[in-house]
Amino acid sequence: MNTIHYKFTDKELKTLLDSLVIIVDTREQKNQHILEYFRKKNVPFKLRTMKTGDYSAMIPANTELGLTRDLYFSAAIERKNGIDELVESIKDRSRFENELIRSTKHPFRMIVEDLQGYEKILTGNYRSKYEPKSLLGSLKTFENRYNFTTVFLDPKTSGNYILHHFLYFAREQLKGGIN
Repeated sequence: MNTIHYKFTDKELKTLLDSLVIIVDTREQKNQHILEYFRKKNVPFKLRTMKTGDYSAMIPANTELGLTRDLYFSAAIERKNGIDELVESIKDRSRFENELIRSTKHPFRMIVEDLQGYEKILTGNYRSKYEPKSLLGSLKTFENRYNFTTVFLDPKTSGNYILHHFLYFAREQLKGGIN
């Protein structure tokens, strides 16, 4: 069996990365600030129903460069709109863990839109009565068990984070070549 392996020049790589499209889950809520960032920065995005995560990315077909069909990346970002949403997700252990199990097939990040979120976990500064030590233990257990990282961000930087996460993820994938 012959394997075709594409290696892209720096110019080709730039062309492909300039065409990157962010995929946004249709069920994602309270994300107007992210969509507005994409619009302001002319970042193409498409609304699609996703099985895992809230955001992903793709590069459209480019026959001149050998991509005869759209290239979808398996990486995903799950977004929580604050520490309270994260706590509620973790409290609903079976549902949250099922989501994480589905995510193990994908490079995965979770962003929590609360710059002081980690500190709030440590001090118990959230609505739930969930014990801070237990919450931290659950979060860190899940991160290690399902191989993901949680990033605490100011909401105004979420769009930038999502774009650059996928841009550099795609770049590294493409630099390695496509089989």
